[in-house]
Amino acid sequence: MPKPITHADATPVRVVIVTMDTHFASAAARARATLARQIPGLVLNVHAASEFGADPKALDLCRADIARGDIVVGMMLFLEEHFQPLLPALRERRDDCDAMVCAMSAGEVTKLTRMGRFDMGRPASGLMALLKRLRGEKSKTAAAGASQMAMLRRLPKLLRFIPGAAQDVRAYFLSLQYWLAGSEDNMANLVSFLVERYADGPRRGLRAGLRAPPPVEYPEVGVYHPRMAGRVAASAEKLPPRAEAARASVGLLVMRSYVLADNAGHYDGVIEALEARGLHVVPAFATGLDARPAIEKFFLRDGRPTIDALVSLMGFSLVGGPAYNDAKAAEAILARLDVPYVAAHPVEFQTLEQWQESDRGLLPVESTIMVAIPELDGSTGPAVFGGRAQGGSSCAGCHRRCAFPKSAGARDMHVCAERAEMLAARVERLAMLRRSDRAARKVAIVLFNFPPNAGNTGTAAYLSVFESLHRVLVGMSQAGYSVNPPATVDELRRSIIEGNAARFGALANVHVKIPADDHVRREPWLREIEAQWGPAPGRQQSDGASIHVLGQSFGNVFVGVQPAFGY
Repeated sequence: MPKPITHADATPVRVVIVTMDTHFASAAARARATLARQIPGLVLNVHAASEFGADPKALDLCRADIARGDIVVGMMLFLEEHFQPLLPALRERRDDCDAMVCAMSAGEVTKLTRMGRFDMGRPASGLMALLKRLRGEKSKTAAAGASQMAMLRRLPKLLRFIPGAAQDVRAYFLSLQYWLAGSEDNMANLVSFLVERYADGPRRGLRAGLRAPPPVEYPEVGVYHPRMAGRVAASAEKLPPRAEAARASVGLLVMRSYVLADNAGHYDGVIEALEARGLHVVPAFATGLDARPAIEKFFLRDGRPTIDALVSLMGFSLVGGPAYNDAKAAEAILARLDVPYVAAHPVEFQTLEQWQESDRGLLPVESTIMVAIPELDGSTGPAVFGGRAQGGSSCAGCHRRCAFPKSAGARDMHVCAERAEMLAARVERLAMLRRSDRAARKVAIVLFNFPPNAGNTGTAAYLSVFESLHRVLVGMSQAGYSVNPPATVDELRRSIIEGNAARFGALANVHVKIPADDHVRREPWLREIEAQWGPAPGRQQSDGASIHVLGQSFGNVFVGVQPAFGY
């Protein structure tokens, strides 16, 4: 006789997840279909703090959901503009909900964790002191990071045999494991696990019908490719084979969390753009926010680089991510690699449409985290390559008028094809430049000159610009570059600042005159330039018939003077 079908308990239960990143939010949101079958009464509300700045209603909705939440999860809330508006709501709900799980966040948030008998708001217990000893000394080395991840996997196994509050501590670390391997499956399993263990009051009966699987494991250091079976692997041998005609190799650093969340459309577009230029691409990732393990494993062999250029698409510092940066550690690994390093970024805290419509472009937090801090590591050429899109209309950012599909909540990442192709062209030139002979390389150096008309060419507080420039040119000559530096610093200064300036009525030596007709014929952005600055050739650095390029050439090295801004 067939067994009667047991229907899942439909008791209502509200789970609220708040995190910084939209890609975690999208994976959790996609898990709803699976969870609906397991927990029919589940109301899962997922909020991304990165959306609060552009949409105040999103913040109000998040606070309201926290106030009603039975289980509240807060992850990666370490930026003040993200967690400060939420703290009152979290504190007010903490003692009335079934459980509150907070991790990888500011201390004020993390201390709100309350899971059964595990309460981070209380003084550290003997068990927590033991765990701190097991963790070992804090260190920022790549090896220490790997050791801590290994300990994170090991702790739940050790705590399994300790009764009492240790089981709630174990649940906390298991929650971290689910989150850090944040695929759609693990997001569903995390919610199921927390409901199974902590649903209480009228919801307590839900526990009996749930058995959450353990966290699905993925490579902590691995490679990614959209055409690779399974998309992620621990070995570079699984990547599509290198084409015989590949002109150079490019190492690509991507975020493991985006890849596991299956929200990597922006990465896919960059990979496609690079491969279209005949480049072999090795996209790699590492757990957490330290890219050094991926560099060590996939971009170095026997102490020598296996790539011709390194591109980070992470949008954060090389070591430390958005929370902090260890520029010294980044400098050390980049010095070992010794290849051109470009840090590109998606727009994280706004949509592509908002970025395109804004006169400011990047938000202050984006400029800081994604541009300024990576430059401390030694990155160059910051560029936007993609981001989230609301979709449903064509983008007016360039002549292509790309159309993105309508996205619920604007949480799916897309590539900006025009920007990705520009990035790929830039990386190709850098990679091929590295392979060229030094004597054939052409180099441009631009000297500071602001404000113009004030004798500021080559000035800087407490810096001897022309002395430094002369040493650079001499050093380049000794290193094999085709450069002919003047004999003295004074000769160098005069050749740039004076030269033929008096003859042309210019602020410095006129290296070349570009006829206005040539400029109008060749400049692809002429309409945009003239809309801002007036008809060509303009009034700045011009004689009315041509544009003056100020500077001086010394063999294959051109030393230019920063152009005037026109105001």
